[in-house]
Amino acid sequence: MVRKIRLGVNVDHVATLRESRKITYPDPLFAALISLSAGADLITVHLREDRRHIQDNDVLKIRRAVDNLNLEMACVPQIVSFALKAKPNKVTLVPEKREELTTEGGLDLSKNYDTLKESIKTLKSNGIEVSLFIDPDEVSVEKSSMLGADSVELHTGRYADSIDEIERNFELERLKKASFLAKEAGLKVYAGHGLNKDNLFEVALLPEVEELNIGHSIVSRSIFVGIYRAVEEIVEKLNFASVLREK
Repeated sequence: MVRKIRLGVNVDHVATLRESRKITYPDPLFAALISLSAGADLITVHLREDRRHIQDNDVLKIRRAVDNLNLEMACVPQIVSFALKAKPNKVTLVPEKREELTTEGGLDLSKNYDTLKESIKTLKSNGIEVSLFIDPDEVSVEKSSMLGADSVELHTGRYADSIDEIERNFELERLKKASFLAKEAGLKVYAGHGLNKDNLFEVALLPEVEELNIGHSIVSRSIFVGIYRAVEEIVEKLNFASVLREK
């Protein structure tokens, strides 16, 4: 039986469009439901401290409506408390800067180590899987394991943004090595950031990767083909990669 690579669809930027006018539409919940009907396996939302797109009520509504929710969040007391209330299936701890346009890199696991460790312990004790969004390097993988994380999501932004084949291959090798090390350390391996239907295939072929989280490119593509087809295109690529990985 082919082990399918899961797709998490991030619906943040549906909320970005809504919040640009502070109105009630478009609703990220509807985008989530359409994405699942098109073959997505889970929904991802990022509840930022500044609430620039996803709002607390979005998370609660989506949680009630879907079977598998991944909540991206900073490791700060207010958001940790909210996560314990919302009870997503998984929390992905990510770095946040208020001035950034999007998440710019993986967590610096040397900072606030004790706070991270305590938050991870609290979330896990409440039945929530804890994943850490990290750069694909040996130190980050090792610290993720030491902190007690269940899984890591490897930051694919540098791979996705590479400007030539040399840089792309270099970043792919980093992802390959980090994926292998994470699996060896007993961590589940996910990946995401900057991926789209044209650049995801090589990442999807990495045998350790169980899940890709993709958002901006799907919402962007949906302007032209609709959300259902935008998700379906990604699912088709992942299904093909899943078959190839079994050969």
